[in-house]
Amino acid sequence: MSGSEKKAVALVSMLASALLAGTKLFAALFTGSLGILSEAIHSLVDFGATIVTYLAIRWSDQPADDQHHYGHAKIESVAALVETALLFLTTGWIVWEAVSRLLWHEGHQIDVTWWAMAIIAGSIVIDFNRARALKRVAAKTSSEALEADALHFSSDMWSSIVVLLGLGAVWAGFPAADAFAALIVSVFIAYAGWELGARTLNTLLDAAPTGATEIVRGIVNEIHGVLGIEAIRLRPSGPTLFASVVVQVARTMPIDEIVRTKSQIHTAITERFPNADITVTANPVALDNETVFQKVMLIAARRNLAIHHLNAQSLHGRLAISFDLEVEGSMSLGEAHATATSLEDSIRAELGSDAEVESHIEPQPERLLSGQDASPAVVAKISQTLLALARLQPRISDIHNIRIRRNEEGLFLHYHCRCSPSQTVENVHDDVDRIESALKEQFPDIRRVIAHAEPLGATPHAL
Repeated sequence: MSGSEKKAVALVSMLASALLAGTKLFAALFTGSLGILSEAIHSLVDFGATIVTYLAIRWSDQPADDQHHYGHAKIESVAALVETALLFLTTGWIVWEAVSRLLWHEGHQIDVTWWAMAIIAGSIVIDFNRARALKRVAAKTSSEALEADALHFSSDMWSSIVVLLGLGAVWAGFPAADAFAALIVSVFIAYAGWELGARTLNTLLDAAPTGATEIVRGIVNEIHGVLGIEAIRLRPSGPTLFASVVVQVARTMPIDEIVRTKSQIHTAITERFPNADITVTANPVALDNETVFQKVMLIAARRNLAIHHLNAQSLHGRLAISFDLEVEGSMSLGEAHATATSLEDSIRAELGSDAEVESHIEPQPERLLSGQDASPAVVAKISQTLLALARLQPRISDIHNIRIRRNEEGLFLHYHCRCSPSQTVENVHDDVDRIESALKEQFPDIRRVIAHAEPLGATPHAL
């Protein structure tokens, strides 16, 4: 809902309040009715309140800035709090004057005229329409200032009905009915002020909307990857619900999955609360079922280090860890050794100071190699040998997608093969290792052999 509609309805309410206050004050001075006078004062207070509301709305619609990071919407709550105070002051005066007339001014003359009653009846119609219009826009924009105005006009309507009945009773010969009507009006005003004040204070104290915390907690708990909720903080500010959610995720979860989980939380909450401004924080935590391999790989990944051939052994209750650490080939041995030592120390800190941790440093290619397909003769000779060696491994079958490339480091052989899907990765790896060793023995120029094993019956791997 645009801010212009809020300003328009607030301006019309201000003009309506001015009209009602003027006509009621004229009728009160002419008739001497405390009931009408209380209504006139009520409308005058409403007129002042609508001016505050209009100014507050103009201010609250300003965007966030360097000093007000959450915008200016709470100025509407301050305006509503001012209106609440005015309501209670009005109530106090009306009660005092009514009691004074009942106890000490029983002979006070009241002149009931048809046009005075018509003014009150007309004000009832105006109050009804203004309250309905204000409530509609307040609901759409979550404007507390407009909601306060709606309460004012609604209470005016009911109190005007009471005053009208009181005037009728005075006309019928019961002059004290005017003061009693004024007391009843004060009850309406006080009740409206109490409700408005309670809601306004909740907003100023950043109270979460009723039931919203439970709804958000239920939404977040349904998101895959969330291990637990550390904190949920909600606070309304005008039409916006600011939400801060802190969740726990496994520290072994890849970064892209953590980002995806946070995005899913954001989307799910926004679907339930479209005007929410959401901040999601994911805190990685260690799991009880993390393996030694996961812990070591995680420590290396956090340092942006590549390791492979990771081995872990338990020797008489003591862990022994070994791995290959890849570093830039141009790095000095002193720098590489310092990197390896730092990584080993971090692993000991995680697994225990008595853990044996040892690394093998090797260069990591840092440049893009320029390659080309090997000659047909070389391809034919190596392919024939590969097929012959594969036949010696009963678990290996269907050698296909053979590609042989040459670059400055030597020959690189790529091929696909098939194995039973029930075979273990360890068995398959041993078989292709034996093939690789035999190939390198017969063709020393082969630098790498990359074998891609597929289960029998699987869709061929796309190249």
